[in-house]
Amino acid sequence: MATPSEKMAQALEVLKKLQEQGVTAIRSADLTRTQRERLVANGFLTEVMKGWYIPSRPDSSVGDSTAWYASFWGFCKAYLHHRFGVDWCLSPEQSLSLHAGNHTVPIQLLIRAPKARNKVTALPHGTSLLDVRSAMPEAQAIEEKEGLRVYSVPTALISCAPGFYRTNPTDARAALSTIRDASELLPSLLEGGHSTIAGRLAGGMRNLGRNRIADDMLKAMRSAGYDVRESDPFDTTMVNVLSARETSPYVNRIRLMWQQMRGTVIELFPRSPGQLIAVDDYLKSVEEIYATDAYHSLSIEGYRVSPELINRVRGGEWNPSADDADREQCDALAARGYWQVYQVVRESVRKVLRGGNPGDVVDEDHGVWYREMLAPSVVAALLRPTDLAGYRNDQVYLSGSMHVPPGREAVRELMPEFFDLLREEDDPAVRVVLGHFVFVYIHPYMDGNGRIGRFMMNLMLAAGGYSWIVVPVEERNTYMEALEAASVRQDIAPFTAFLAGLVLQRLEGVKNFTPPVK
Repeated sequence: MATPSEKMAQALEVLKKLQEQGVTAIRSADLTRTQRERLVANGFLTEVMKGWYIPSRPDSSVGDSTAWYASFWGFCKAYLHHRFGVDWCLSPEQSLSLHAGNHTVPIQLLIRAPKARNKVTALPHGTSLLDVRSAMPEAQAIEEKEGLRVYSVPTALISCAPGFYRTNPTDARAALSTIRDASELLPSLLEGGHSTIAGRLAGGMRNLGRNRIADDMLKAMRSAGYDVRESDPFDTTMVNVLSARETSPYVNRIRLMWQQMRGTVIELFPRSPGQLIAVDDYLKSVEEIYATDAYHSLSIEGYRVSPELINRVRGGEWNPSADDADREQCDALAARGYWQVYQVVRESVRKVLRGGNPGDVVDEDHGVWYREMLAPSVVAALLRPTDLAGYRNDQVYLSGSMHVPPGREAVRELMPEFFDLLREEDDPAVRVVLGHFVFVYIHPYMDGNGRIGRFMMNLMLAAGGYSWIVVPVEERNTYMEALEAASVRQDIAPFTAFLAGLVLQRLEGVKNFTPPVK
């Protein structure tokens, strides 16, 4: 007769096989009752609704949303296929957001299906699914993205509500930017006699600077006898920041976000001191603040570090062995990695203080930062040497965040664009705030993104004549909530205000400064 430990091991083997098959939504029928109860009791499974579960981590704290946000899209895909087969699709608006590269977990996911019950299904952490009984678009107008059934871009643009352009301007512009020729839209517009929609789409295209497409649409509709009146569906007009040849919605979305956010940053962030900085004096001040910086930055990431550990590591008195407790070993390795990367970041700072373009410097050096940060873990055999090869080759999820970073293929498109934006940006404040935010938004590495993002921020501060700042671990919640607002709602004001307060405390000695937020 199997012991309880053996039964638990058997249940884990079954769960492992399901995960290897790519199963995210686990049904009661996939496990025996005993297996299911053991996995739930030990924290390896979490119930989503009656009869449906997702994998989870037993070391997660009560109320942690990470497992759900990481499983959301996979769970919805499996659940909807189970309920409706292939007779369902996401709403036109949600389809456009996914086409635009926005995988943020929505508060409510809207589904259209002929056999829907017009019912809200409650899901964990305040999310829900609303299925609406509605006719489906033609089969050729539906596509699959990662197993999710979505409207094609042209059909979604024609079908979406006018308010989408105002409430989700970045997604709307990024989706519009994927249209290369008016012929992608005109057949449906002409066949359906959609004169009002044609005027709206022409106005949207002109807002993007795609005048030829706008003119072609208007001419074709008017030639067919339709009275088309162009109207701009957006509340704001942006300078033309998109290349007509760029095909990646991820790249276009980052460019649009940058342009949309930079005005808020310029308004809220203190102006650059503009003074010449003595290189050696600046680097000395950076060295003096090391222990404080390391303590707070590592603590924000959850490492338990003390000034004593930091000083031991700085002095070379570190030798984590296999006999050390796992936690202590990880803390020591992280502290050693931080010391190593701090040295190479100082050299990067030296380059920008001597006139180097900060975008060029960080493009050339950030890979070295990453390798130095994780090298101690490779030496200790906790990571493989291939883990230092470069950008991530897997999807990554952020603890407690509704923001889902772009997939691994998108990362390789986005990073060169990110460095181009830094190179082209002439405002020091924008480089500081968006340099940090966009880097962690992309999340190009499997580990260390937050630490590298803060180093990047400080490099941009140095380039702009500002002092090095430390994000206090006591303000971690405010810091993370501000990043979440920027990632999920494209509201950069809280993050800008947060960093501005830290900068002004260093510039002016102001305590508890709160910059104005629109």
